Amino acid sequence: MAYDAHLAARIREQLADLADNPEVHEQTMFGGLAFLIAGRLAVAASGQGGLLVRVDPANYDRLLASGTASPMQMKGRPIRGWLHIDRDHLRTKRQLAKWIRIGTATAASRSRHAS
Repeated sequence: MAYDAHLAARIREQLADLADNPEVHEQTMFGGLAFLIAGRLAVAASGQGGLLVRVDPANYDRLLASGTASPMQMKGRPIRGWLHIDRDHLRTKRQLAKWIRIGTATAASRSRHAS
C-alpha cells in the first residue's frame, strides 16, 4: 500500500506554517514518506495508512493511553519511541497539528542532545 499523498500534502502545509520555520527534508522510509527536521525524523505518512510520529520515550505510555495512538510495529514488534495514528484520528487540521507538534518537538529535542 502506498502512503496517502493527501496526508503528505497536509503534513507539508503544516510544517511550512511552523513559526520557527525549521529545515524540513522528505525521504521515502518505512514504506511511506518521512519528514525530517534538521536531519532528525519527526513524522511520516505511513505506507500502511495513517501517520507515524516520533515521541519522547518518557511520554510514550501516556500518549499510547490516550486511545488515539497505537504502537508502531516493524516485523511484528513494537518500536518504542514511535506511535501510529490511524487516519480516523487525523481528520481535522487540529488533530493532525497535535501530532506534528509532538513529532517536531521530539526531533528538535534529539537534535539539541546530539549537538
